[in-house]
Amino acid sequence: MTKKSEFRRYKNYSGPVYDGFTTQSLYITMRDGVKLALDLLLPKDLPAEEKIPALLIQTRYWRAEEFRLGLGWLERFFEPKALAFFVNHGYALVNLDVRGTGASFGTRRHEWDTEEIKDNTDIVEWIVAQPWSNGKVGGYGTSYSGNAAELLTSVGHPAVKAAIPRFGEFDSYLDIAFPGGIYLAGFLDKWSDASLDLDANRFPHAAGPIRFLFKGVKPVDADGDRRLLQQAVDEHKANSPVSDMVQRITFRDDGADGDGPKLDDFNVHTFKQEIERSGAALYGWGGWFDAGTADAVIRRFMTYDNPQLGMVGPWNHGASQHASPYAPGKADVTEHWIEHFRFFDHHLRGVDTGVMDEPLLIYFTVGEEKWKTTPTWPPEGSAPQRWHLAAGNALSPSAPDVREPQSNEAESGADEYSIDFEASTGTANRWHTQAGGGAVTYPDRAEQDLRLLTYTSPPLEADLEITGHPVVTLYVSSTHTDGAFFVYLEALDEAGAVTCLVEGQLRALHRAVSSETPPYAQFGPYHSFIKADAMPLTPGEVAELSFNLLPLSVLIKKGHRIRIAIAGADKDSFARIPAEGTPTITVARNKTHASFIDLPVVGR
Repeated sequence: MTKKSEFRRYKNYSGPVYDGFTTQSLYITMRDGVKLALDLLLPKDLPAEEKIPALLIQTRYWRAEEFRLGLGWLERFFEPKALAFFVNHGYALVNLDVRGTGASFGTRRHEWDTEEIKDNTDIVEWIVAQPWSNGKVGGYGTSYSGNAAELLTSVGHPAVKAAIPRFGEFDSYLDIAFPGGIYLAGFLDKWSDASLDLDANRFPHAAGPIRFLFKGVKPVDADGDRRLLQQAVDEHKANSPVSDMVQRITFRDDGADGDGPKLDDFNVHTFKQEIERSGAALYGWGGWFDAGTADAVIRRFMTYDNPQLGMVGPWNHGASQHASPYAPGKADVTEHWIEHFRFFDHHLRGVDTGVMDEPLLIYFTVGEEKWKTTPTWPPEGSAPQRWHLAAGNALSPSAPDVREPQSNEAESGADEYSIDFEASTGTANRWHTQAGGGAVTYPDRAEQDLRLLTYTSPPLEADLEITGHPVVTLYVSSTHTDGAFFVYLEALDEAGAVTCLVEGQLRALHRAVSSETPPYAQFGPYHSFIKADAMPLTPGEVAELSFNLLPLSVLIKKGHRIRIAIAGADKDSFARIPAEGTPTITVARNKTHASFIDLPVVGR
């Protein structure tokens, strides 16, 4: 990735050519008669003969708000600056409420419904029929809109040439609904309630006092008496709450209602063949500190054969925050827009910007605070370095030599831990940032780690770069037939302050490692999470749990220590497993059952 001083002067870059834009709000009609509300933003004083490309943004969070009487002057402070940036550079912006949301008519069974995906063809047909259109369309969006941008390519319309899916999910089951097979209740229950509020034309209560500024979603220009808006909102009453759907799911192949829709029905990776067949170029963006979005970028990059780039930065959800624990601050989003513009100029205008000279995954190494590139993942030079759980809560590069314990042995070769269901990573973590892009903060974990089972290394004798997916293998027994296992990779400085770097989790019920071919690129043991592969624990018997943590790239300095912390709960983020009772687990660390973690270390 180019340095900031070079970013604005990439090959054939041209600055803004327009100053300001016009906005028109209107309905367009889908094949089944459902009317969708959109805002069309065009450059001000666009010459009648000028043909420009369009970017399509599809949201379920209101395309625009209407301020309360007398507060319209605030609109300029809430205007999305990214939209103005693209329009001033000569793009049309089509900002649309997807069916069943905002001011659009229709209902939705679930997010990214089949009918919603089909709408893409009708919307693109409308765009290319406009007198200003050059016949080329790009998908753009963050979070929900990011997934929608990627799914836009799946319909195979020849006008759709490129998409930038930002901070979306590649696998909705693992990336946001059930990480490791554990329900992400702390985020999804609140998100579901907020979505229903929006669909009912109420600003969510969780937004705080700011909600009193808004009257509701913006009606289209022709709806002066808001009669059409009220009709649309009345139709939304039939929408299905997301939390009701996912709370009836344990396995990936569970339907919301018996044979009803499954999460895989609207996972973007489910549309792999259609997306590849489209030939559309993709530029995925995600953050190391944003749920599973970094994993989504990497898996997409390593799965599809489309022309591709990927960007993983030290960001929260949406990249408003530089969330590296070693250099936190505010991200320069203008630089991001310029990189997006560079990509779209290449694919929608035919400008040689150099952006696609080679397929690259661009990533940021925290701690080193440096951008790097790789054509593959993990990067060349990355190799597993094994660290073993050892006696005295130590993490050791040496394998244990104690045998399977006998009842009369002083050294048990194992550690007992009673699950502390008050353990938490807080409400400003990688999972809660998904609710509106809040800042990510993991305070010093030293006190919380007292609630967990920890294993800590000696001070490092040299800098250690970890880039890839750590893979942990635990040999455990439990007093219960199920449980949640959370593993945190942490770094301790010379003063003992503990920094959480990354985590992984697995519900014991899903511990079976599948021999089937996975649907996309994997970077650790493949767990199918389907009902046929369910494997409850047998109380008292040793079981193997092997799973990867989320990916990261971090440089841990010489003299610092690394720590593996094991928990059975994260009360502010994940559902309690089991729902009742307090399991005691035993983690083996002996010659017969040697628990360990493989860290993907890059030689330096």
